[in-house]
Amino acid sequence: MRGWLPLLVLIALPALAAETPPSGNVRIYRCVGSQGTVSLQDAPCGQGRQQQVLDMQRPQDPPPRTASTEPVAADIASASATAPREVRIVHAAAPRPMYECITAEGERYTSDTPEGNPRWVPTWAYGYAGARPGPRPGPRPGPGPGSGPGPGSGGDHGSRPPRPPGGHSPIGGVIVPFGTMQVRDECYALPQQEVCARLKDRRWDLIRRYNSALQSEREQLSREQRGIDARLDQDCGGA
Repeated sequence: MRGWLPLLVLIALPALAAETPPSGNVRIYRCVGSQGTVSLQDAPCGQGRQQQVLDMQRPQDPPPRTASTEPVAADIASASATAPREVRIVHAAAPRPMYECITAEGERYTSDTPEGNPRWVPTWAYGYAGARPGPRPGPRPGPGPGSGPGPGSGGDHGSRPPRPPGGHSPIGGVIVPFGTMQVRDECYALPQQEVCARLKDRRWDLIRRYNSALQSEREQLSREQRGIDARLDQDCGGA
């Protein structure tokens, strides 16, 4: 009885292979040869080879995607309504102004304020100086007794010539300090393009002076150049 079992299995395998696979499936045959080699194929194995039948689901394409009839703007509006809005506040500083000032002598200089360089200057006045009063001379001796006024003489020979008021004799005018007064120069604002051009000129002048400056002067030049670089980056879009 045991000798009939392998024969029955071999007879059943061709019968199983002849069956059609279920709908939507694909049938794979796994064949093992006498040397132990394994092969997969879509047809039944030949004689002398062990066979294993595998029914696998056939790959199928996904169902076609239905086109949305809603407009794209509606989708964007719904997405923006659900998503939180991010608000950013940017503070933009106005460019710093620069003024050009003109002194009374015609010299020009730049300033960061419209006041320029207010300063106190001494004022002068024109005065008179006199000699110090000395001892007054005594009266002139009069004519002797019996002598009358001579011809052509004045009435009073003992009187002196009149003195200036205050007892000082004028010797000339001099300029003396009178006080002080504050001087303000006329200043006007420069256009922003001219401000940037002058800052770049000043920066180039500092670089040129740096090579021949002393060590103590280089620190001051470097400090001033850093300030100009920061102002160029903020007000002029960089150097």
